[in-house]
Parts: sequence; structure tokens; C-alpha cells
Amino acid sequence: MTYYIHADKFFLENRTENGGYLEIQYDGKFGFYYPESQKPEGKIVDYSGQWVAPGYVDTHIHGSLREDVMKSDWEGIDKISQGLLSAGVTSWLPTTITAASDTLTRICKMFAENKGKEHGAKIQGIHFEGPFFTEEHAGAENPKYMIDPSIDEFNKWLKASDGMLKKISMAPEREGSKEFIREAVKEGIVVSLGHSSASFDEAKAGVEAGASMFTHTFNGMPDPMHHAPSISNAAMEMNNITDELICDGHHVKEPMVKALINAVGPEHIALITDCMEAGMMPDGDYMLGELPVYVKDGMARLKDGDNLAGSILQLKDGVKNVVDWNIVTPEKAIMMASYVPAKSAHILDDCGSIKPDKPADFLILNPDMTLRETYLNGESKYKA
Repeated sequence: MTYYIHADKFFLENRTENGGYLEIQYDGKFGFYYPESQKPEGKIVDYSGQWVAPGYVDTHIHGSLREDVMKSDWEGIDKISQGLLSAGVTSWLPTTITAASDTLTRICKMFAENKGKEHGAKIQGIHFEGPFFTEEHAGAENPKYMIDPSIDEFNKWLKASDGMLKKISMAPEREGSKEFIREAVKEGIVVSLGHSSASFDEAKAGVEAGASMFTHTFNGMPDPMHHAPSISNAAMEMNNITDELICDGHHVKEPMVKALINAVGPEHIALITDCMEAGMMPDGDYMLGELPVYVKDGMARLKDGDNLAGSILQLKDGVKNVVDWNIVTPEKAIMMASYVPAKSAHILDDCGSIKPDKPADFLILNPDMTLRETYLNGESKYKA
């Protein structure tokens, strides 16, 4: 049955409105927004004092709750999906790491066989983080599986995924990268550049070939340079690209977060978590793929070498952080965690904003940006 949400603020796709009523249709999709002066007839669910935002979209996440895309069976993947509702995430791209070709094929098949069966945050596609990376900036990825890009190999994975493979992160300096990017983009794939030692010119060539994103900007790449510009400088300088950004206060410190957002604008920042299996879990020992990791002081680090190994960030906290750091308004922070990532991954038709006839996946937020409740298809699925 159709009903209406009443709240103090609504973060709609094209405008933020104070007060009013949001129609949630009988089919689980958004209807119209009505201002305070046009109170509709029918059932009204009152959230006076609260705000209504689109569900967040995490397009780069490996796991949580001791489950991981690389090792979990479907039951474990569904556990992540349900847990993400408590992080404010209603749509996500399960993300792999660099691995053997057969392993990646097996994972693609698992997602294809279980398409649409998740009970929590919606799986909108798969993100391959690797294996076309550069060993020097492997980070927490295993260098022994890193190879030059091959469109034939990629198409094997795409076929195994039944079209669910939507995005790939890769290093643009590897041999054949320009040609690979051009072909992958023709097939509708989003290409993101990262885990790379690329110069500015090599990164530029990747973007000009069709890449449209940078992977967890500043992590897994050389620092920005003023004499010898690198891929990091390209992420700050190029037009019409989207930069992934981990805002846990560890991967990128607050002044650099501000510098990047000021450089490209919040409309070009996709907040991500890069969360691994230790998300929502206590400190201790964990794994990222085949590599042992320890979690302490809010950070996940490799036992061998002490590199940062993904994060334990929840997206709702990344959104709150950029507001608490006085870098952006709540409106822009929410946009960077919903509209921008959805648009960057070519899934905006299915998630990422509040607009008539889109699935009614939305959040009830307190004015301090903490999460109160998560809705999927117009039904309350999580309460804080």
C-alpha cells in the first residue's frame, strides 16, 4: 500500500528540500515529493526531527563480518549483504582482489548463479580489483598473480559472470593497457586506474583511451609530485573523471581529502570503504585473500611489511567524517556516497538517488549524520 514519509529534510536527486512528504508507492518505488503545504491523503510515517537520504552505494568493498568475496560461499556473501544495511549501504559492488584466473572465474560463476538472491544490500555488479596491476604498488594485493591486460581473458570472466562484471581497476602503464581499456569500455565496462607506478602521461593516456576513474586515490600509487607528476597528479588534474576516496582518516589524512575534493569538486568524488573481512569485527588477526592481516587502532595492516590492507570503514562513517571535518555540507557528503558512485559505475538507473519510479532504497538520518533506519524497496529493514 502507498504511504508517505514525513521528515525535516529530504536529499532528493536534484535538490534538498526542508520538510514535506515523500511518496512510497505500493510497488516499492519512489513517487512524488510534496512540500509541507501540500499534505497528502493517506498513511503518513512521521520522522520529524530526522532527515531522509538515498541509500548509500559502495562500489569498492571486499567484505565484512569475517566474510570475504574471495573466500566466502553464497551464504557468506548474503551475510555481508545483510550486514551492510547497518552501514547505510543499500547497493554494492562485491570487489575481488588479484588472484589466479581460475579463482576469478569461479567467483564470477558464483555470483551469476545467485543473481538477485541476496536479502540485504543489492548486488549491482562485480568490481575486479586486479589482476592487471604493477608489482611496485601491489599494496595488499599478491604480486605473483599480476599480469598484463588481456581482453580475451577478461571476456572469459565477463561471460562467466553472466554480465555482472561491471568495473575493473588496473594499472595503465602495463603493456597493452590502452588497447585493453578501449575494448573494455566498448563493452560497457567501467575502467578505473590504480595500484600503479604510472607517470602523469601514462595515466593521461589511460583516461584518453576510456578510463573514467581512479582507484582509492593516493593509495597504491606514488604521491603527487610538483617536478615529476604521477598518476596521483592526474587524479587531481584531469577533467570529467571520478576519484574513489577512502575517508577513514588513515588512508588519506584530512588535509589531503580536502585538497582533492577542492581540486575536482564533490561531484567527482565517490566515497568508498575498501572494507575487508574485519569490518564490523573486533581487533585481531584476519586475512585479505591469501595474505595475513592484523587489525588495531582502526586500521587493517599486512603482517608482512605493514602496508595498509583495505579498511574496516563503514560507509556511513566515511560520510559523517567529511562533514565533521568541515570539508563539505551534508548534502554534498551524501551525494558523494550515493549519486556519484552509482553514476560512476553506470548503475544510477537502479540506485543512488531519490527520484520517482526508482527503487525506494533510503535512509533515515539524524541531523548529526548518524544512521537511524534503513529501507529497501520501501520496507524498513534495519533500525539502529
